[in-house]
Formats: sequence, C-alpha cells, structure tokens
Amino acid sequence: MKLLVLSCCAPCSCGAIKHLVEQKIQVTVLFYNPNIFPQDEYEKRRDEQARVCQALGADFVELPYEPQVWEQAVAGLEQEPERGKRCFACFLLRLEKAAQYARAHHFDLFTSVLGTSRYKDLKQVNAAAAQAWMQAGMPYWAAGGWRKGGLEELRRALIKEFKLYQQTYCGCKYSQQYTNYLAK
Repeated sequence: MKLLVLSCCAPCSCGAIKHLVEQKIQVTVLFYNPNIFPQDEYEKRRDEQARVCQALGADFVELPYEPQVWEQAVAGLEQEPERGKRCFACFLLRLEKAAQYARAHHFDLFTSVLGTSRYKDLKQVNAAAAQAWMQAGMPYWAAGGWRKGGLEELRRALIKEFKLYQQTYCGCKYSQQYTNYLAK
C-alpha cells in the first residue's frame, strides 16, 4: 500500500512512521505547514522531519512554504481560541492540499498525524479530513490515535533516541502567543 502522511513535525510523526514502515507500508511524509511561524521555526521542524524520515526509511516531500495562503485561510478567525474555528480552517487547508497531492501522485490513501499533538483535537482533525476527502475524492485513513497501542511509548523513545527538537507550541503565531501567555 502506498500511503501519504501529512505531518506537522517529527515528534508527532516518528512513532507512526516507524510503525507504518514496519508494517511494510510504503510511506511518504508530506510536509505542508504554511501555518508555522516564524520561518526559522518552520525550517527547524522541516529539517527534523526530513532527518527522521531518512532514518526510518520513509520518503519525504516538502511543498512550498506559503504563509500568505494560510493567512488568507484563517482571515477573520484571529481571535478564535485554540481548538476553535481557526484550527479547523488551518487543518482543512493543509488536508485539502494533502488530498490533492495524494490523488495527483497516485497514492492509495492519505492520513495525517495532526491529531497526535496534545495541543490539538483529533475529532476536529478527522472532521476536516473528511471534508478534504470528499472534495478531492481521495480516501482518508482516519487513524483512531497514533498514541495508542504502544505508539506513545515508541514515540517517546524515538524522540529521545534521535534527540528531536520539541517545540512548545503548535506552530502558528496565535498558538505561540497563547503559549507565551500561559507561561507568564
């Protein structure tokens, strides 16, 4: 099976990637994260993701960094709380791009690890994925949780083994502001 995995970062994806590769699934990790702010943070996360993919035997694809596209997608939602409508719009933008890429490149399925983060809501991610799936006509594998069945322990072990950079916020400037506010 040829599977496209939309990933936000290496810490969220490493356990899932290793598990899928061990299941003999042909994994390609797609890095499309125009939400990540600032650009140097984007580059750190991208580089860590590429490093993990190489180490675990998964292919890695990066789509262009398009923060202006993300700004348009979340316009008017700036004051929404974390896990609110802004997050849904962000997920939808990225999952639509993943679905389009998966279809154009003849993948069997696509999935994401966006709901792995403790900062995000898996149900919200899967709802956005269902909408993206319907629009693109590309089947989505709605994983029930990449932290279950020993995958959380595997994820933590890989983070330690690879000495992965772990960010303190989801990625966008609004989540960064929120995290900074909580830290005060």
